[in-house]
Amino acid sequence: SLGYFKTLFSNSGKSTSSEVPIEFQKKMGLSEGLVRFSVGLDHNIEDTWQRIENCLRDCQLI
Repeated sequence: SLGYFKTLFSNSGKSTSSEVPIEFQKKMGLSEGLVRFSVGLDHNIEDTWQRIENCLRDCQLI
């Protein structure tokens, strides 16, 4: 599914659900800033977690 075995962030309203009309996106709860997050398989989860933390800090979410 989303990301297969990779870790990624996705803005559903601008990617996977972009074909859904805006009014239906709002009814479904897909707000403009909603980010879907998928944690994949990794040989070094600590490195992946550090990258996730850095990304969230860069976006001033933590």
